[in-house]
Amino acid sequence: MAVKLSGDAKSYAERLFEYPDIGPLDAAEARRALVEPAAEANVIFKDAAIAAVIERTKGYPYFLQEWGYQAWNTTDKSPVTLADVEAAGDIAVRRLDQNFFRSRYERLSGPQKEYLRVMAELGPGPRRTGDIAKAMGKNSSQLGPTRDPLITNGMIYSPRYGYAAFTVPLFDEFMRRAQL
Repeated sequence: MAVKLSGDAKSYAERLFEYPDIGPLDAAEARRALVEPAAEANVIFKDAAIAAVIERTKGYPYFLQEWGYQAWNTTDKSPVTLADVEAAGDIAVRRLDQNFFRSRYERLSGPQKEYLRVMAELGPGPRRTGDIAKAMGKNSSQLGPTRDPLITNGMIYSPRYGYAAFTVPLFDEFMRRAQL
């Protein structure tokens, strides 16, 4: 009996540390995430508005939620239109900057901030770690102690050997916009 209880306890403990992958939603999932909660409150999003929110947020769940919320609050009627989504854009970006991006940025060391700033300046998408190092006037091996905690803390990831990319969309835009 003790062996069975021990085995059950281990299984439960292991489940405590399972982390599901939460990345961008595909177009159908993103549409559903935006439309269904609104429909429960008798609010409809026009197709062009849905497409604009999905495109701007890259399907990232929290960003969909924030953009949808701001678009919904921008208008006093249903359906939510493309014009409403566009009008809500500055507010949504400002709130993401203040409440999402900045809180993550402020936890970083100076060299980590510099690494991300250079990544952002190099443009969207995965960047070669050698290009990042070159832009910083260093070599890739010198930046390992800076890059590794960024990966461990979920700020960047390596989509393939020798590359780094932001884990969440729009972070590069935040870095350029905030001129950090």
